[in-house]
Amino acid sequence: MLHGVVVGRTSRALRVLETSHPPTYYLPPDDVDGDLLVPAAGSSFCEWKGSATYWTVTAGDVSVVGQAWSYRQPSTSFAQLADHLSFYPAHFDCFVDGERVRPQPGEFYGGWITDDVRGPFKGVPGSMWW
Repeated sequence: MLHGVVVGRTSRALRVLETSHPPTYYLPPDDVDGDLLVPAAGSSFCEWKGSATYWTVTAGDVSVVGQAWSYRQPSTSFAQLADHLSFYPAHFDCFVDGERVRPQPGEFYGGWITDDVRGPFKGVPGSMWW
């Protein structure tokens, strides 16, 4: 949710686990309100998943620029992620099974922390080379 507006809701999210990270959840495109999204400038490259596309999400008069992302053509190993969207929980109200998600430390990381996952997580000071 963004300022009370539902951006996406699903029971079909894909949960991705990476070393030293809490899970990241990717929502199917049909479960996200595409009218709230416009492409944002920039991209990044993950050695496992491929090139990420970033999105600006606008709800009413509130916009968060580049705080959602997707992989339009992920690597073969992550083909299921194609066009699924994830959101940085520091900028949205994200929930997993009714529990509000806490953001992974660090500006770059998008992991979703809930009570059932334990750190330490990459993003805390001194974790750059984990």
